[in-house]
This record gives sequence, structure tokens and C-alpha cells, in this order.
Amino acid sequence: MTKRMTKEELQDMYNDSWIYIMLLSTLVILTESLKNYTFVFTTKITYSIFLIPVILLITNYITKKYGFKRSLLAIIISTISLVAFVAIMYFAIGINFTLNAVSGQVVGYLICQLVNLFIYCFLLNNTSFPYILVLINYLFALIAFYLAYTVMQADLVIGKDFWSGYFITLVIQLVELTIITSFDKSIKRGLYSKK
Repeated sequence: MTKRMTKEELQDMYNDSWIYIMLLSTLVILTESLKNYTFVFTTKITYSIFLIPVILLITNYITKKYGFKRSLLAIIISTISLVAFVAIMYFAIGINFTLNAVSGQVVGYLICQLVNLFIYCFLLNNTSFPYILVLINYLFALIAFYLAYTVMQADLVIGKDFWSGYFITLVIQLVELTIITSFDKSIKRGLYSKK
């Protein structure tokens, strides 16, 4: 028979969610750093596409282990760290920083994370958490990211290689998402999350 922990015992327990929040912030900064490095795969594609699904996995890990509030806190802290990183880099390079320089990335990131978080919490609490719905949630969050980023950053200027790069990026990320969704399904719910 298992003993139920009291509220005081839960508060005394070590809460390592800050480690994952800082990991999320670090990966967001790394994604921003890698967005200018590209490889050619019939069109230029940035290396940061490999990190965006991992960022979503870490957010979902925080949601499963520590609950909705910690995930929201993680998204806020990682967004602030993204803006601060870009501002510091612009200062170090000697360029005047404006919010337009980072608006597409920040808005795309926030919309992506919030869409992912709300749908993921719904799936976690109201369904049997099927693999295909979790995979579709990840894919939908990425599509929301690219849509918001394109609207804010590219001013809807679509070049000749836009659609081929867009679909190649989604196919590469879909392959990565199938692996990530398997990891996600194996994560057990934590003591801090509400069932």
C-alpha cells in the first residue's frame, strides 16, 4: 500500500523544474543562434529546425512532470531570455536593437508554445493520450510557428523557394517528431502535475 504525501511533504521535496526551465531557455537561445547557419537541400534550410521539436518536447516534459503553471513560467522565462540574448548580441555587434529585429521569432515562438501547451494539456487530461494525436499536436504547433514567423518577420514576402523549403522543413521535422513523440509517450506524470 502506498502512502499519500501531504502538501508539506510535497513542498519539502526537491523540485528540479528550474533545471528544465533553464534548459529550455538555453535551447531557445541556441535556436536563435543557429538560424543564420544553413545547409542546402534543394533550398536553404537552417540548422535550427532540428531544435524546435526538442524545445516542444522539453515544454511538454515540464507540463507532464510539474504541471501547467510551471510550463507557462518556462515559456515566459525562455521568451525573455530570447529577447535579452538578441539585445545583447546587437549591442555587442554595435547595431541598434529594435523589437522588430526579434518580433517574428518571439511571436512565432509564443504562439507555437501556447498552441502546443493548451492542446497538450487537453490531451493529457481528457483523453487516453493516443500517439497520433500527440504527433498531430506537435506538427500543428510547428505549422503555427512558421505561419506566425512568416507573417511577422518576412512581411508575407514569399520567394521562389519558399514553399519547397517550407515542405522540406516540415518533412524533416515530421521524421524527428515521430521519434520525439515516442519519447513523450514514455514520460510518466509527475507528483506536481494534476491528474
